[in-house]
Amino acid sequence: MSEPILVDARGHHCPVPTLKLRKAHEAASAGAELILLATDPMARIDVPHFAGQIGASVLEIADQEGGVIRFRIRKAP
Repeated sequence: MSEPILVDARGHHCPVPTLKLRKAHEAASAGAELILLATDPMARIDVPHFAGQIGASVLEIADQEGGVIRFRIRKAP
């Protein structure tokens, strides 16, 4: 399995984290894993909603140091 695709949206506000994730998701292979790093609290709502719209799976949402939210997402096969 290949390394996850890192999408760094720290410091950006809505809708930029989701837009960056969309761009990376479109370029990713089927079944690829993406890691999104965001600091905007609205991402907790926006990212799962976006994932549901495109059929991707949110595998994990985790708080990290410095107010960073880490999302682990898998593109549908």
